[in-house]
Amino acid sequence: MKVTPLAIPEVLLIEPIIHEDERGYFYESYNQKKFEEVTGLRPNFVQDNHSKSIKGVLRGLHYQQSPDAQDKLVRVVQGEVFDVVVDVRTDSSTYQQWVAEILSAENRKQMWVPKGFAHGFLTLSETAEFLYKTTDYYAPSAEKLIKWDDPTISIEWPIIDKIILSKKDELMDNERN
Repeated sequence: MKVTPLAIPEVLLIEPIIHEDERGYFYESYNQKKFEEVTGLRPNFVQDNHSKSIKGVLRGLHYQQSPDAQDKLVRVVQGEVFDVVVDVRTDSSTYQQWVAEILSAENRKQMWVPKGFAHGFLTLSETAEFLYKTTDYYAPSAEKLIKWDDPTISIEWPIIDKIILSKKDELMDNERN
């Protein structure tokens, strides 16, 4: 597997080694030993999540505060998304900065989203299935949200005809909740 730190170096782009032939392909989407060797990280994943979204659905930007903060390993198994990570660590030199990558079933890239970062994605294809492993359980009382179009962060989302938000994200004002 190839690991590339992004502009915010704690956020990692992970590209698996793909074995393809006339029958199709095979790859290890996660191997704890190899992950630890190439990243130096030792995550203990406790929950897997799977979402399906139609084109234009924007999920996020969400994160959980300590003591329930989560590391996430995210990937797309069908379709394509614009995946965004925002640094919400107030003591960080990259506070409120963001990085983004296209994750798709075709490119098979994964993103490591560490604790202290908000995460969200915009579905670019007709549908997309998104998987993420987390190192802590979902805790509604620890959940925080940032509005997708927060002017302080100024994420450059791809142009799309219509953005579709959940009620929770739609009702957000531009202040962190």
